[in-house]
Amino acid sequence: METGRGFSLKMALLIAAVIAGLALADQYTKGLVERRMTLGQGIAVIPGFFDVVYVRNRGAAFGILSGVDSAWVQRGFTAFTLLAMAALVNIYRSFPPDERLGRVAVVMIGSGAVGNLIDRVQRGSVTDFLSFHIGQYQWPAFNLADSLITVGVCFLAYALIFHPQAPEAGRNGA
Repeated sequence: METGRGFSLKMALLIAAVIAGLALADQYTKGLVERRMTLGQGIAVIPGFFDVVYVRNRGAAFGILSGVDSAWVQRGFTAFTLLAMAALVNIYRSFPPDERLGRVAVVMIGSGAVGNLIDRVQRGSVTDFLSFHIGQYQWPAFNLADSLITVGVCFLAYALIFHPQAPEAGRNGA
């Protein structure tokens, strides 16, 4: 059954399966860290450059608002994620069927959002474990879901800049 703009039930099920698979991979990697490490522990993988660490982030990207211990902040993050997911569905549907990069980007962003949403709902924080640094300069720890979101946003920006016909203004895929 076609729902417009080349978006069929079969495609919707495939997208849901990909999002579920990537979110499960994210949860699996976080679970490994949680089971095998203690909170705050770090293991040098490439000394002076890359560590696996076990940290919890109650805030947004890069720890923004992590110092605010409020159920309302967590509810706000959850609500924002759900609204973003609805927007992603509309963005996906607005791309022409042949705009694969834009569509892949949206699925990556959605997968990462689902992975981190699961953490927020279950634990009230997100498990981060990938830590890159050079000398005293350190990038905030992140996880697979964050990587999917970041790479997805880069791909989406590329698709929008270099394929300006997509998404079509005023079209919601209906």
